[in-house]
Amino acid sequence: MRACPGELRPAVYGADNFMTMGLFYLMLSPLPDRYSLDHRLVKTKPEDPQLLGFWRRVLQVHLCLVYFFGGLAKCLGSGWWDGSNLWRALTRPPFDIISPDILIRFKYLLPILGISICLIELGYVFFIWMKKTRLVWLVCIVGMHIAIGLTMGMYLFALIMIVLNLAAFGGDPGVLFLWHQRSTLNFKSSSAAPDVTI
Repeated sequence: MRACPGELRPAVYGADNFMTMGLFYLMLSPLPDRYSLDHRLVKTKPEDPQLLGFWRRVLQVHLCLVYFFGGLAKCLGSGWWDGSNLWRALTRPPFDIISPDILIRFKYLLPILGISICLIELGYVFFIWMKKTRLVWLVCIVGMHIAIGLTMGMYLFALIMIVLNLAAFGGDPGVLFLWHQRSTLNFKSSSAAPDVTI
């Protein structure tokens, strides 16, 4: 567990809790998944594929509860509305990767970022379920965790949360591959149209 900044252990900021949560669902969900290495090598089929949908739904509800109550707790405190909690989080060792001089230059962004974090977390439970807003909210939450990893050095936590969110709401990678392949073929066919010269 040396992926944590300094001598900080992961229990301090919850990376181990979310890793345990992910491993718990992985332990209970039916495997092999069609994209997993063991499925490609052994070519086995899951006993009950509908169980995979059930455990994915449980993970989705779990993440919604985590973000909703995390966002609610942030909204109830004044530190996220005025940016002081972000200031404290970014200047407290061992998370002080960004120089305080840089933070002072952009101090007017801290309240905006704090309110944005509150809204993203609180709105997650509502907007992640709607097809029209799912991709936007997923990009926002993944972007938030990328920012946490880069600005605070919490790389392991950020990676775990990104993987959990993509596993829960990321969609089927095969569908994305087929969509990309179809759009590439459409582009090639439109560019291969006969050139008419007069």
